[in-house]
Amino acid sequence: MTQASLTIAGRATPPGRGGIAVVRVSGPGVREIAVAVLGKCPQPRHAGLCNFLDAEGQAIDAGIALFFPAPDSYTGEDVLELQCHGGIVVTELLLERVLALGARMARPGEFSARAFLNDKLDLLQAEAVADLIDAGSRAAARAAQRSLQGDFSAAVLALNEEVTGLRMYIEAAIDFPDEEIELLGDAELKRRIGVVAAGFARLATTTRQGCLLRDGLHVVLAGRPNSGKSSLFNALAGYAAAIVTSQPGTTRDLLREQINIDGLPLHVVDTAGLRTTADPVEQEGVARTRGQLGIADLALLVVDASQDAGEPADVAGLLGEIPAGIPLLVVRNKIDLSGEPAGTAPARAAGYPVMCVSALTGAGLDELRQAIKTLAGFSDPGEGTVIARQRHLDTLQRAQAHFIAGCCELEERQAGELLAEELLQVQNALAEITGEFSSDDLLGRIFSSFCIGK
Repeated sequence: MTQASLTIAGRATPPGRGGIAVVRVSGPGVREIAVAVLGKCPQPRHAGLCNFLDAEGQAIDAGIALFFPAPDSYTGEDVLELQCHGGIVVTELLLERVLALGARMARPGEFSARAFLNDKLDLLQAEAVADLIDAGSRAAARAAQRSLQGDFSAAVLALNEEVTGLRMYIEAAIDFPDEEIELLGDAELKRRIGVVAAGFARLATTTRQGCLLRDGLHVVLAGRPNSGKSSLFNALAGYAAAIVTSQPGTTRDLLREQINIDGLPLHVVDTAGLRTTADPVEQEGVARTRGQLGIADLALLVVDASQDAGEPADVAGLLGEIPAGIPLLVVRNKIDLSGEPAGTAPARAAGYPVMCVSALTGAGLDELRQAIKTLAGFSDPGEGTVIARQRHLDTLQRAQAHFIAGCCELEERQAGELLAEELLQVQNALAEITGEFSSDDLLGRIFSSFCIGK
């Protein structure tokens, strides 16, 4: 992790040419570096036009300097931001000058890591900084901003407060047996347990929504050749991303497109048709199709409705290509030829959901998009939506498992002390989400995914 005694520097804007570039410096040596580069330490939080000087006192560039003294800065340390012209060479010269004055190059995420370690941000807010930068949609950006403002942290802390209250109530009953509280029959205890259970349910829903908004859904289109997979792929993408012909086996490699359905990012993959073939190139394509199905969040099994008005004869064989546990939606395409009504079709014998569409005319596509959202468990982002990561969901599920285990101990063995111990584990897990209780290894993995300069 960070070495707080050292001054760090990094470019806070992307490399390349642009109107301006920003070199950010943080740490105990900022004031000395400012005097050497600018000839003075700037007035706090006032933008000033300055010459940026090299070791010989010659101007590298002229630009804006901003100084934020500790602790009222992003990192909680002295911070200097130098805004120069956005050329590659001039930015490198300025950064080299700062490094020569005793700063070292910042590691990815090190500025945000120092903000976390100096209690300027909790871990959820620090992660939201990176998620805001990486947001792929307006909905994701708004959700990340709410997390950055502390909405997600507040929800986790509110649940932790309820858990703390429940634990204190149980431990008081254990420590003062003269009160003769019958735990299993205690109405107040039942009420508190119900409040915590409801809190877990709400937070789990919020976290799952936030994960979907951030990471999206890996959707794989699969089916026989000429079932219309590529046409459906183009219809969902909104343009001719894939070549479409009447010749079977046109698609031999994977085609990928990222689309957005009401804020839900979809990483859609078009694949080679599933069939037995002697063509080695097509064989490799089929193998890649099966590989994608193995990691799909949702498989769309596309069948040609014009070839069979009822249950497709080979659907059973195609179902065998879908790995167990992968959510499945069968899409009966080409209803412009079969005459079937668009939208949801009756569930088939195997119990899978079926949608009828025409990729050519667009009939049923809106219903298909809604079905994908439903299968993903995604609702339209609202004002309470926050951004979340799989780490948060996994840790929350671990906390909930401890809570359920403790309630079982109370119910089956009337063991209030075991419930209290499980609640302590719940508190520790919830504290991992906000960073109140985190290992250096976890922090290292989180901040290493940030960009340099942030």
